Amino acid sequence: MLPCICWLQTILVLLSSALWTLGENCPAICLCPDPHTVDCSGRGLTRLPDEIPLDVRRLLLADNWIPRIPSDFLVLYSDLVYLDLRNNSLSHIEPGTLSTSSRLVFLDLGSNNLTEIPKGTFGESRSLIKLRLGNNPYLSMVNEDAFLGLTSLRELELERNALSTLKVGALKQLPSLRVVRLEGNPWVCNCNFANLFEWLMENSHKLPNGVEGIECSLPMDGRQVSLTQLSKDSFRECQATLTLTDLLIIIFSGISVSVVAIMTSFFLASTVHCFQRWSKGTKGDEEETEE
Repeated sequence: MLPCICWLQTILVLLSSALWTLGENCPAICLCPDPHTVDCSGRGLTRLPDEIPLDVRRLLLADNWIPRIPSDFLVLYSDLVYLDLRNNSLSHIEPGTLSTSSRLVFLDLGSNNLTEIPKGTFGESRSLIKLRLGNNPYLSMVNEDAFLGLTSLRELELERNALSTLKVGALKQLPSLRVVRLEGNPWVCNCNFANLFEWLMENSHKLPNGVEGIECSLPMDGRQVSLTQLSKDSFRECQATLTLTDLLIIIFSGISVSVVAIMTSFFLASTVHCFQRWSKGTKGDEEETEE
């Protein structure tokens, strides 16, 4: 009987020690349901909590009032794989902030106040599989290289933002993409939307609700139409439309050709004039010699 009592005492001591250690490392305002999870959701936080364990793997910070993430915040948390920051007050993410999260698999930045996703926001987080950026009512710009390097990304959520256009190159740089959500944005069916429309039609299987769930407004009267009502012919006029870059190239080429033509004409005229003067001089010398 005594060996059993000793064995039970040993287990109780170990459990007490583990619970004491867990409680000691857990931020006072948060919960830590297991040694690698810190749950600070809905705590009314206006900044990131202090004393987060360095070996945290799941960090839950949803439903707070956090306005920014320090650019060096994730440097020490190399084991972090799951980061939930939805429904906070984030207005921007400094480039490079997330580039040190080499093991990050899940990132939720939805329901914030983000206005743009610039190049370099995510560094090259090659382990990232799911990225949530939906429900940011002021998010109107996503850089074409915003997702560059996210080679493992399978799910991208950009629904219900303020996007009226999106460079299709931003999506083409995601070789592992399986699901993308773009519904609920104020898309405009103009020439800037033509390439994205073509990509969506070719990749409709990646849209949870197909193209039926996406609408855009006609530039003439602002009427909302489903993408199912459009076709490539709807953007036929865009094929003959020149961009500002095209116009500048044409203008510059025309100026260059004109300058070259003027210089060539001047050179030829000078050559002819010199030849004529030389001919007259030679003829005069011949006449003097005959006399």
